[in-house]
Amino acid sequence: MASAKPCALCFLLIYISPMALALDDPQIASSLLPSTKPTFHSPRSVPSEGYYSPLSNGGSMLTIVDGTFPPGQGEPFNIIISANSDQAVLVDQETDGGLRNYWLSFEYAGECLGQHAGSQQAANLGDGNGVLNETDEIRYDYNDAQLGTCTETIEGGGHFRYWTQNGPKANSGAIFMASSYELPLTDGHDIVSNGYNLGRDWIIGNITQTNIPTLNLTNSSTYSGTTSYGGYTYSTSVKYVSGLLQNTSVGINHNLTVMTSSSNATDGLVAVLEVKITEKPANSANFLIPFLGWQLPPLLLLLFATILPFIYL
Repeated sequence: MASAKPCALCFLLIYISPMALALDDPQIASSLLPSTKPTFHSPRSVPSEGYYSPLSNGGSMLTIVDGTFPPGQGEPFNIIISANSDQAVLVDQETDGGLRNYWLSFEYAGECLGQHAGSQQAANLGDGNGVLNETDEIRYDYNDAQLGTCTETIEGGGHFRYWTQNGPKANSGAIFMASSYELPLTDGHDIVSNGYNLGRDWIIGNITQTNIPTLNLTNSSTYSGTTSYGGYTYSTSVKYVSGLLQNTSVGINHNLTVMTSSSNATDGLVAVLEVKITEKPANSANFLIPFLGWQLPPLLLLLFATILPFIYL
């Protein structure tokens, strides 16, 4: 079985190479890349909790997933990065200690060479923006910030989709994350048993270097930890809260296989993270050069895909 892994990764790289070639054509690239037009939001307003409940303004704590059976099932928002965190952490970038650098500090990174390998989900955070597609999907990087998410795509593991609550009716700036733990690609990336609760708690475990007792958590459970990446050190306080999600399997995607005899598909708890930057590099503006794997020259991608199998001979 081990010999199949390089071939699977080789196939994946060959598959995405045409996408990289397309980005070399300005006309094609303009249709693939997101708009760079500025987006204007109402002034930030952060409640004491660090977020607004989507339920208070017509939103939902479940994502919207197409093609579920029965229809209408979703996946739970089980982690929120509080808007009471340092503002630099809430900026969706890898530089200057931003959100993506924070995720790298606990071994989660952007998708394999920047190519999305899963279905899109949508959500309504009750902020006045209505239903929006996910911002991105972030995967466990197996302690390899550059190519580890390619391993996660093939072998499975922890991942999450995220949205920012920044609409005109509830502009907190909080980050809502729908996390889970998935099976390998060959098993269709289905969610493991108790995978929503475990996916949440393995992220919290990475942040706090603690084994989180998933089945024994309550709405008074708290944890804290310190992580570092790119010269930035983050201190994270975690509080589990109830009242946002129901403790249920009803309406949850994959509920028949995710729920167990000891736990519903979602246990009704949301981990709320407050993140502070406690250390910065001396020259933080220039210290970090982010890894943009999806911008590697196409010929280099093809060369890597060609020689990769021989590395394992």
